[in-house]
Amino acid sequence: MEKLVTSEVKLGIIAGGQLGKMLVLSASNWNVKTYVLDKEDHCPASSSCTFFFKGDQLNYDDVYQFGQLVDVLTLELENVNVDALKKLKLEGKRIYPDPDKLEIIQDKGLQKQFYEKIKVQSSSFSLFNSKQEIISAFESGRLNIPFVQKLRKGGYDGKGVSIIRSKDDLNNLLDGASVVEDIVDVDKEISAIVARNERREVKCHPTVEMEFNSQENLVEKLICPSTLPGEIENEAEDIAIKIITELNLYGLLAVEMFVDKNNKIWVNEIAPRPHNSGHHTIESAITSQFEQLLRAIFNLPLGSTKLKMPAVMINLLGDPGYEGKVRYEGLSECMEIEGVKIHLYGKKTTKPFRKMGHVTVLAPTIDEAKRKADFVKQKMKIVSW
Repeated sequence: MEKLVTSEVKLGIIAGGQLGKMLVLSASNWNVKTYVLDKEDHCPASSSCTFFFKGDQLNYDDVYQFGQLVDVLTLELENVNVDALKKLKLEGKRIYPDPDKLEIIQDKGLQKQFYEKIKVQSSSFSLFNSKQEIISAFESGRLNIPFVQKLRKGGYDGKGVSIIRSKDDLNNLLDGASVVEDIVDVDKEISAIVARNERREVKCHPTVEMEFNSQENLVEKLICPSTLPGEIENEAEDIAIKIITELNLYGLLAVEMFVDKNNKIWVNEIAPRPHNSGHHTIESAITSQFEQLLRAIFNLPLGSTKLKMPAVMINLLGDPGYEGKVRYEGLSECMEIEGVKIHLYGKKTTKPFRKMGHVTVLAPTIDEAKRKADFVKQKMKIVSW
């Protein structure tokens, strides 16, 4: 039976960054009361939610107390206190994603083992407990360079990742329990966002193509539909559907993948929440990723994922060399362009490469959307006073 959406339903969202804010705004369309937990009083979601709860998502007591205030609990990031969520689950709280599934996703080593188990192609890997273990494996000939090191827990947006291309790069190894995996000869980086409800209904948004900032390893530009052949797009979406089904997860799952020079797809990582690679769906899809998450966790019919129009999304990152109270340059010139949709997250201060907003550009063709997006990227600057 569906969980009825009424003005009395209290939806709890752990962390109130830009993803939390956009989920709050989507929930307001259905008059759902939104409760947000975050460490920062002025986090992006704090001014939009029904109730703000100041607390640390890694603190057991904060998460447990927050969970007792709401009917349904979800999150905007994986790095949360899973023990508190497990306790709340035992007491009958509805939590999406399920804490047991979240525990797998929080640990990149368990993720890799899960891909092996369900026979989804991912790069070969080894697990290490420390930086010194990795160095010893290299010195004994058990590990070859090049490779990618990822901390098993806590990494995001390129943090917690070190790419080792030469012996000298071993100085850049991170200390901690890690996954070390082979480097894929990447041609394209892609993502597919899939939703599943308790009716076992599954729907996937069209595959998107991503371009990264090489300095910070952050998504800088997203293209939808992708430039890939249709059969590659379909295969990527099938992989996303297989993962969410085999994981038996209800809610939303972003599946990041690589396409190599031979058009072979390799799964990189997954995130059980709204994702940066789905922001364009707010304007470009019949159902946004945020509405789709709400449909999934309230066990309502999933919405259509059809595209209304081709789209390019660019992240608005804090410009290098600026830190402090935020100031936006080029806003008016960009707003004059047809199809340009600007989202500012409301963060009070900027710093180099901090995500401050995003822009989705809609156009009849991808080429036209790209041209307009390149203009916006050149014109719009995030600086400080």
